[in-house]
Amino acid sequence: MTAATPDASQPAVPYGTPEAPRIAVRGEARLEVDPEIARIGITVAARGRDRRSALDDLTRRNAVVLDLVKSYGDAVERLETGAFSITPELTKHGRGERVRTYHGSVRVTAELTDFTALGELTTRLADLDLTRVDGPWWALRPDSPAHREARKKAVREAVQRAREYAEALGTSLSALVELADIGAESAPPAYPQAPGRMRSAAFAGAAEDTPAPLDLEPQRQRVHAQINARFTMVPPQL
Repeated sequence: MTAATPDASQPAVPYGTPEAPRIAVRGEARLEVDPEIARIGITVAARGRDRRSALDDLTRRNAVVLDLVKSYGDAVERLETGAFSITPELTKHGRGERVRTYHGSVRVTAELTDFTALGELTTRLADLDLTRVDGPWWALRPDSPAHREARKKAVREAVQRAREYAEALGTSLSALVELADIGAESAPPAYPQAPGRMRSAAFAGAAEDTPAPLDLEPQRQRVHAQINARFTMVPPQL
């Protein structure tokens, strides 16, 4: 009879021995911290009876938006242009493909680190002709110290938990065998990013006076870290 072969896709589990009993624990940390950046989406629109007039209006309004955002200097960490389109709208009646009007739009994304400037900029952008503002979306940088602090806290929690198990047996830890992120041996789990509070200013015409800046309250960000840890301990006297 042929012996069953182990599943190669499953990692080998290092079992303990009576001389070196093993403890396996999970360390976890959850932090709430202030955001570091905020993103807003800006959509500039234009329309005209012919393609050229729609394109000219769109170019002018896009330049106004870019100049306004750039005027905030170091408060703006990133400014990017995304989708651009010029779309003909056909008449609903009549024969043939007759164009009624042309619609144009440009999508711009801005990333800011100064949240005081963010409220003022958002309000001024929303006050422009045919300009839509979406956001803000709050976030942390990928290299934020908050991620490092969460990982360190998860490790400390795992060590403390293993030490408590050992102490319950009247013994102590002797060595660390393994420390790994959850899912490090396989596909990592997908943790959805906490969504930012979203505010939208629809297309609007310019007012005579500059409106008061929006009072934006940054949304706290949740940082989560999980690790698996395996230790050996001094054999307890049972």
